[in-house]
Amino acid sequence: MRDLELLINAARDAGDIARGYFNASPEVWEKSGGQGPVTEADLHVNRQLEADLQAARPDYGWLSEETEDGDARLKTERQFIIDPIDGTRAFIEGSKDWAHSIAITENGKPVAAVIYLPMRDLMYAAEIGKGATCNNDPIFATNDKPIDTATVLSNKPNVDPKHWAGAVPPFKRTFRSSLAYRLALVAQGRFDAMLTLRPTWEWDVAAGALIVTEAGGIASDQKGGPALFNNPHPQINGMVAAGGIHSTLITALV
Repeated sequence: MRDLELLINAARDAGDIARGYFNASPEVWEKSGGQGPVTEADLHVNRQLEADLQAARPDYGWLSEETEDGDARLKTERQFIIDPIDGTRAFIEGSKDWAHSIAITENGKPVAAVIYLPMRDLMYAAEIGKGATCNNDPIFATNDKPIDTATVLSNKPNVDPKHWAGAVPPFKRTFRSSLAYRLALVAQGRFDAMLTLRPTWEWDVAAGALIVTEAGGIASDQKGGPALFNNPHPQINGMVAAGGIHSTLITALV
């Protein structure tokens, strides 16, 4: 079984688990250090993904939001980078905009990835050098356009003037709670860009970075540098992902 096929099957199985908890009052805990909530659905999905994926690829390293990290993954050639449920707050609130985000990386770069939204039955997928799809149909990021007609997925704090070298560009800002879903929507060309201008956990963006790139866009850190994964401390310096307006956004940022 190819890596991408393995990820697609695992994501669908994860969706079956998560749907069983959705709108069913799952138990919720607050993580230490202000890291947000986690539900019993996150933990169940994580256990199943780890069991299935590690059984299929025992030589791959493992990095997941819901598994205690160690340095064993740093000694492997390939790694799984997983967010069992990206958008846990949306999941708790009954929104459909949460996703399973699953990537495989090699030499710091994603090589296969899926983002699956079970409640919308949207399967975004990509394999390096082979393009990106949504439910098996090819998807493409948008071409260049005037910044004042662009629509950007971003938290409100990212449009604070302190982040911008001059005036905040006059794009239209909108929002989705899942970073993975934001990246998928950019890859699909439904939005022109997404921004997150703070240290960003790898599991939130590893899969989406490949899907955007394979859709013809660019996914970089907030300075325009490469987004590299499987770091000893698994964070990158924010992310800017876009089609044709990527360079315009990077130039405008501090």
